[in-house]
Order: sequence, then C-alpha cells, then structure tokens
Amino acid sequence: MATNLICLAAALIGGLLLSRLTKLIKLPAVTAYLVAGLLLGPFLLGRLNIPGFGFHSLEQVEGLSIITQTALGFIAFTIGNEFRLCQLKATGAKAITIGILQAVITTVLVDAVLIGLHLLFPHVISLPCAIVLGAIASATAPAATLMVVRQYKADGPLTRLLMLVVAIDDAVGLVLFSVSYGIATALSNGQVSVLAVVVEPIVEIILSLGLGSLMGWLLNWVEQFFHSRSKRMTISVAFVLLTVGLSTLKFQVGGLHCGFSLLLVCMMTGTIFCNICSTSEELMARVESWMVPLNILFFVISGAELDLNVLASPVTLLVGVVYIIARSAGKYFGSAFSCRLTRQSAPITANLGITLLPQAGVALGMALTAASLPDGALARNVVLFAVLVYELVGPALTKRSLLAVGEINPEGRTSARMHNMPKLQ
Repeated sequence: MATNLICLAAALIGGLLLSRLTKLIKLPAVTAYLVAGLLLGPFLLGRLNIPGFGFHSLEQVEGLSIITQTALGFIAFTIGNEFRLCQLKATGAKAITIGILQAVITTVLVDAVLIGLHLLFPHVISLPCAIVLGAIASATAPAATLMVVRQYKADGPLTRLLMLVVAIDDAVGLVLFSVSYGIATALSNGQVSVLAVVVEPIVEIILSLGLGSLMGWLLNWVEQFFHSRSKRMTISVAFVLLTVGLSTLKFQVGGLHCGFSLLLVCMMTGTIFCNICSTSEELMARVESWMVPLNILFFVISGAELDLNVLASPVTLLVGVVYIIARSAGKYFGSAFSCRLTRQSAPITANLGITLLPQAGVALGMALTAASLPDGALARNVVLFAVLVYELVGPALTKRSLLAVGEINPEGRTSARMHNMPKLQ
C-alpha cells in the first residue's frame, strides 16, 4: 500500500510539473499527463526499480484499473450534462445523424483498406482481424476531448456539437464492434451466432440505458433529503461510484450473455439527473472540480499502460500506420459528409473530424476482447500503437481546431493565487 500511494503521489506531481513545461509550447495539459505516464511507466523510469518511483510493471499499472474505471465513469456522467432537452431540441437530431454516419463511414473505410491489405498480403493480417479493427476505429476517446474543452473553457456551436457526437459515437461503436466481433468469431470458428451478432449488443444497450435511467432518477430522489452543498456533492459522488460498480456486473440468462456498458450507463445517469434536477448545473460544477486529481491520475496511468514493446514489431508498425491513416481519413471525411448533409457551417464541417481523432480507453477495451481471436494479438498491438499516437497528438489537434473556429481564446498567463487575493483581503 505504501508503494502504491507513493506512486500515485509521484504520478500527480509529475503530471502537474510536466504540464508547466507543455504550457510553454502551448500544448494541452492532457498531453503532459500522458507523457508523464510514459516516463514513469515500466519501460522508462519504472525500469530503475526504485520503490515508489514510477510503475515497475504493466501488472502494477493494471492493478490500478479501479482508478481508471472510476474516472471514466465520472467523465461519462459529466458528458450526460450535455444532453439537456433544451439543447437536444436544437441540435439533437443533427448530432445523432452525424454521430452515426461518421462512425459507420470510418468503419467501412478502415474495413475496406485492411481487407485490401489482407488480400494483397494474407500472411500480414487475417480477415477476422481486419474486420474487428474496422469496428474499433469508430471509437473516440471522450476523456481527452472533455479535458481539452474543460481546460480552455471552450464554448460554441462546434464544442456543443462535439460533446454530443462523442457521446453518441460510443453507443454506435459498441454496436458496430459487437456485430463485427460476432462476424469475426464466426469466420474463425466456421459458425454464426445470431445471439452474439444481433441480440447481445441490443440487450447490452437496453440494459445500460435502463440502469442509467434508474440511477439518475434515484440520485435526484435521494438528493432531496440533503440541503447543504457539501452533502449533496458527496451523495452525487457516492452515486457515481455505485453506478460504476453496478455497470461492471455480468450475468447470463439461458444462453444469453448480459452486461452493461460503463460509459452508456454513466452518461444516461447524468442525462436523466440533469433533466429532472433543478439544481443540477451547480452540482455538476462542484463534481467537476472534485474530479480534477482523478482525471490527472487517469491520464498518467493511461500513459503508463502504453506498451512500448509494440514499436519493436515491423508487422504491427505497418498495419498500425495503415490503420491510423485510414481511420483519420474516415473520421475527417465521414464527419465532413455528415455535416454537409445536416447543413452545418463551413468551419464546423472543416474541423469536426479532426476533433474526433483521440482514441483511448474504449478502443483498448474492445482490443482486449478482440485478443481472444486467433489473430487477436495483432489487433491489440495495432490499437495500442494507434492509441499511443492519437493520445499524444489528438488533444493538440482538438485544441487547434477549437482555436480555428474561435471557440477558445489564446492562452494567457493566469494565477489562481493573484485571482483569489482580493477575496482574502
């Protein structure tokens, strides 16, 4: 316990110190946290085996998954704040159209390119692996996007549309991956399971939305028994922790494997709560301020989880580069096409796709599932390589796009100490 606590303290301090350096070159803080994780990870400073200084093995990092899962739950909960009825009435239908279309177009394009690579070089990548990677390509990392938006207090048509699309993208990605994984498994085993391909993905989404709705309603009901701000924030935090725990449960009904999507459950909880609680905006702001250290730990640990061994495999690098190029093109052109279809402005059409490039936790979760395929190790390594690239480059590109449309102001030097001084006098 002592070693883990010292490691977590080093992770927080290291991430914060490095964020001061990245600010000098105008990079988002999330990039600093990821780089700090890489430096403290088992492939760099962690190799020194100094107790409490860095993470000495991937097993040690994976042992902290409770922190990353909890952070993802809080991130999804706050994203649910974007689904207020007043906002959905204005942009909901368009956001849903864009979210679905760009994800499907990305999957189709990546599938086509990787299947073509399979036909040219069958020994490099198998057909099931190509199909699964196409579905994984649809996933976008909500955490990195949210961190950039929060850091720079971005606001405007693109930012609001982006938050909705990112949330919808995860639901669509879940369906696409479940179907693709079922097809890939059928190709590998020679038999098709209708339950795995069609029924189980639909059941998972229905169960996730149902559990999220119930937890959102219960949170609003319990909140009414508390009146102080601190106690209401505490019960909100407790409910998110409870929701994260419940969303990890899995069970079987007959031959049907049932489970929940953590992101969908927590997003639905936040959505229901924000639409029925009159004081939800103030509570959300307080929860977000409580989340800051947790978010930093999430990204530092995510950086430490990145397996640099994948860089030693020429096949992984080849397929990874093809995957990154195809996915980037799919996100960019898929978003541009769907934006034109829904009559978005030219700045949004030109920049939305770039803001959807970050990829992390959701894709890694899919890759772990895909690792059970005969050629699944390649899929996992390709996604690890892509996440390494996207997480280091994606936040900076998101910031650049939001700057281009004028929804964040150029950085200036601010000091919380100086800002608060008049209040203390």
